[in-house]
Amino acid sequence: RIMVCGKTSLAKEVFGDTLNESRDPDRPPERYTSRYYLKFTFLEQAFDKLADAGFHMVACNSTGTCAFAHDQTDDRIWTSYTEYVFYRE
Repeated sequence: RIMVCGKTSLAKEVFGDTLNESRDPDRPPERYTSRYYLKFTFLEQAFDKLADAGFHMVACNSTGTCAFAHDQTDDRIWTSYTEYVFYRE
């Protein structure tokens, strides 16, 4: 899932009808949110939409963690995420 964080009006401008607002449907346009996500799952699509709107990537980071599923087994559960920060002048 690709999460979108930022000003509501700007997120709607950039992503249009590909923005899923179901987790924060009544957010006023001047407010910020971190609860939207995109209806597609390809980062390239998100990057293209941001580039078309004049944004440039200025930072990114990622992390991964591992936890054992059960104390009695060697099964592991991996969790990871990557964060990208875009800026438009």
